[in-house]
Amino acid sequence: MITSQLSVFFMIIYMLEFLTITGQSSLIVVALGREWVQAQRLPPVDMILTSLSICRFFQLWSSMLYNFGSHFHPNYNFLYFGIIWEFTNILSFWLTSLLAVFYCVKISFFSHPIFLWLKWRIVRLVPRLLLGSLLISCVSIIFSTTSYYLNIQFISMKHFPRNSTMLERLEAFLWDFSTLQKVVVLVIPFLLFLASTVLLMALLSRHLKQMKDLHTGRSNSSLEAHSAALRSLAVFLTLFTFYFLTVLLSILDVLFNKESWFWAWEAIIYALVSIHSTLLMLSSAKLKRVLKARCWSLEAS
Repeated sequence: MITSQLSVFFMIIYMLEFLTITGQSSLIVVALGREWVQAQRLPPVDMILTSLSICRFFQLWSSMLYNFGSHFHPNYNFLYFGIIWEFTNILSFWLTSLLAVFYCVKISFFSHPIFLWLKWRIVRLVPRLLLGSLLISCVSIIFSTTSYYLNIQFISMKHFPRNSTMLERLEAFLWDFSTLQKVVVLVIPFLLFLASTVLLMALLSRHLKQMKDLHTGRSNSSLEAHSAALRSLAVFLTLFTFYFLTVLLSILDVLFNKESWFWAWEAIIYALVSIHSTLLMLSSAKLKRVLKARCWSLEAS
């Protein structure tokens, strides 16, 4: 009884998070899309934010349809929604890491020729990097779907005793390969995000220390801006790390009972996504202006 009540509670939390993230993603796409229509161009950061928002919009809808469909109609197969969720989840990891790499390259400064070349070319490389992220996600989901259907075939062929031992070995190998592939395709963008964010935080910390030495005893707006940026990066790093760990534990299927704590786990995952989306909106001056305008219009009405 208590478990059932907790499931309903976390289910409601999950739905509220679904509505929040859907609203955030829609607002970002509409705001930046309007600018693209008016100016006939979109800055690289806004291109990444728009792509990430579209990705999360479909990720949330596929998650909601798969979770509620599987919960209320367990006899039906909602595999297609699961495939869409996995595809958009992989893509969101790569887009988030691309955003971190872009900021790191544009803000930091090194004298190495490769870094200088990348700093000069990163703006023009963003569309190609977005396309590359999409292709990697497509290839990964093709492998996952193929492995799933091969596993089904192996299970159906187990009725033939002569081949049962070989099929069990093939099934185990395929399962391990599929799990490894899912982990690797998420670990690589996470490590890129981690390296870019930690490097940027280290550079900002060193620059902030130098500024404090020069402006001892005096308030400075630049100091406050650098401190705020450093705090934001620390929050981004913490949130994305927790999100990565929760998704990784879900893939490896360890530490919790999916039947009892499924909705609690989903609520935790999308709470992290919601906070991350909120911080992304607040970090953009354009989106902050849109939010203020919307708040003023609501107060006026």
